[in-house]
Amino acid sequence: MKQLRARLGAEVAKVVVGQHQAIDLILIALGTGGHALLEGVPGTAKTLMANATARALGLGFRRVQFTPDMLPSDLTGTVALQGGQLGSGLAFRPGPLFTNVVLADEINRTPPKTQAALLEAMGEAQVSVDGVTHPLPSPFLVVATQNPIEYEGTYPLPEAQLDRFLVKVRIPYPTDAEEVALLQLRRSGIASATLADVQPVVSAQEISELRALIDATVVHDQLVAYVAAIVRATRSLPAVSLGASPRGGVHLLAGSRGLARLSGRDFVIPDDVAAMAVPVLAHRLVLRPEAELDRYDAATAVQAAVSSVPVPR
Repeated sequence: MKQLRARLGAEVAKVVVGQHQAIDLILIALGTGGHALLEGVPGTAKTLMANATARALGLGFRRVQFTPDMLPSDLTGTVALQGGQLGSGLAFRPGPLFTNVVLADEINRTPPKTQAALLEAMGEAQVSVDGVTHPLPSPFLVVATQNPIEYEGTYPLPEAQLDRFLVKVRIPYPTDAEEVALLQLRRSGIASATLADVQPVVSAQEISELRALIDATVVHDQLVAYVAAIVRATRSLPAVSLGASPRGGVHLLAGSRGLARLSGRDFVIPDDVAAMAVPVLAHRLVLRPEAELDRYDAATAVQAAVSSVPVPR
């Protein structure tokens, strides 16, 4: 899996400079059956990174631009006349969710009713249309993006939907060296000229093996208790009105297994749990209004929870 990580990173680097942590977290989400939420200002290559990662994984990819007038059926599909002719019967026409990697671009720009259409797909890898359940392809990964600085015309994701994302990845600005390297990439006008150079470097069998390896990663009982203690600690922080859910603990344990495998180990260590705590738990917390006024953020709260729990030896 460490070699898979290196191959994937090298291939995505043809079009995206830096952002190694984000690529790792997307790979962990894929390997655990979870989903990833990317948050960053416009122009930080969120869409390009998702596209390039899907290409390098050799998976089907669809991009959906979320808008205020989008309907749930625009995602799930609809039942229509077969061939468009009367008397020929009804047939299900699959929507863009029927692929391996779905990029839900600017997910906070569509109303809650359409956002909720993703819940069943993300939780159970299936959609229901007119009372009929349709399974989605396997593997199935939702990579959603949102802009943290714009609030006009947006619909913040409800806590129930945020809780479905295994990780929330903050996409920062590149460093000085990364920005120079980015500007040196080949372009056709302003468009990337290197996206077509990205080739599949991971087989379907390796993706299946990835999931099996993560599931087989050894976690000592003391580390399970460590994960549970961190999750519980988020619920008693003075600045937090709603702490992490039990699902957050399940996701943190799964993410720690994934990080252990990416690091070339078949067992989890406390550093894996601590490293995954912020990406897995921060977006699940609801801060008290006074804490937000003091510019106290959820990542700081999670770090405080981790620091308050003794590290198992």
